[in-house]
This record gives sequence, structure tokens and C-alpha cells, in this order.
Amino acid sequence: MSAVALRFHFDVMCPWAYQTSKWAREVRDRGLIEVEWRFFSLEEVNRREGRKHPWERDWSYGWGMLRVAARLRRGVDGDPRTGNDLVDRYYATAGSWLHGHGRKPHTPDAARAVLDELDLAPSLVDEALADPTTTDDVRADHEDVLALGGFGVPTLVFPSGRALYGPVVTPAPTGDDAAALWDAVRAWERFPHLYEIKRPKSPLDLAHIAESFTPYLEGRNWESVENPAP
Repeated sequence: MSAVALRFHFDVMCPWAYQTSKWAREVRDRGLIEVEWRFFSLEEVNRREGRKHPWERDWSYGWGMLRVAARLRRGVDGDPRTGNDLVDRYYATAGSWLHGHGRKPHTPDAARAVLDELDLAPSLVDEALADPTTTDDVRADHEDVLALGGFGVPTLVFPSGRALYGPVVTPAPTGDDAAALWDAVRAWERFPHLYEIKRPKSPLDLAHIAESFTPYLEGRNWESVENPAP
């Protein structure tokens, strides 16, 4: 069977999306999917009334990192890696900083340091911020999800145009377990009116999640705000 082409919408800030991205790379490396990395803003979708939109700020934690990713998606002169691959590597590294090690990738200087780790010019951060069309790119991806009824990340968009929120899992499955979860996700996509399957979280589940997200809680500089999902 040929690999399924998926659009994977993410926000670097989201610990759930990060775990799902690790799973998606595992499934991709087994030849089951192709991943096109796309953007979504939790700051915007959860913005409180009267607060600035993230694009109205010189730098906003998640939006700023996505603008850097938008610049990378256009490719870099002299670098043989595709724009999508550069976004993949940027997300993997910035996500590992925050969600794996409790480091803070969400300032301009930190974004420059992430690019330096990837052997990319740190000045690309300044290019991204000087170019208002990087905001246009992030908004376009974000609004694509909203148009599909989406409300958060991780959101997967299939070639059929149907979207799924999830899978929401921690830690990311690997090996045969990753492939088995992909089989479950693909089966769900076959049923356009299957809207929700949800596992209740016991106290032990909540403790597991808290332990898994300890680096994220140590690294973030914000209070999580989440509007009710439709």
C-alpha cells in the first residue's frame, strides 16, 4: 500500500501535539505515511476577549516560533533539505527543548540557538520577523483547520479532506505499537460521522500525564488557557 499523505497541524507549545508528532515520525519512517507539517495557533484559538491577537505583538511565544517555521518552509538557499524537512527538524528540536528537557525555545534568542543547532543561519529568525507574510502563512494554516471545524492540535487532515483531532497519547508509541495505533486512526477516518471516542482519566492517568509533562511545565512561561471544545 502506498503511504498516506497527511497534513499535520501543530503548535510547538502543545505537549500533546509534540507526543503525537513523535508517533507520526515513527509511522512515517515505517513508510506508512507522508507528513506535511502545517501550523495552528493555540494562543489565537484560546485568546481572551480584549487581548491582542498574537500577530499584533512583536513576538508571541507560539506564534513567533511558527513564523520562524513558516520562513523555513520556503526553503533556504544553498541548503539541500526541503522546506518541509526543515520545518520537521525545527519542530523536533524546539519541541525537544521544551517537552523533553524543560528548556525554553520560545524567545527570539532561543529560536536563533535552535537554528544554530540545525546548522542554519540564526539570522533567519530576523528574516521571519521582518517579513509580514510569515504571519500570513501561519494564519492561512490556522484558518484551514478552523474551516474544518478544528479547535486544537494535534489535528490530522487526510487526503479526503476530513480532519481528526488526535491521537492524544503519551508517551508516543514506537515500533509495532506505533503501526497499530496508525491502523486504528486510519480505521476511524473511514467513518465520517464517528465523532468521538474518549477514555475517562482516572487519578492514576492524571498522575501519569503530569509526570510525562514535567519538562513542559518546567519550561513554559505561560499559563495554559483552553476554551471548551465544540
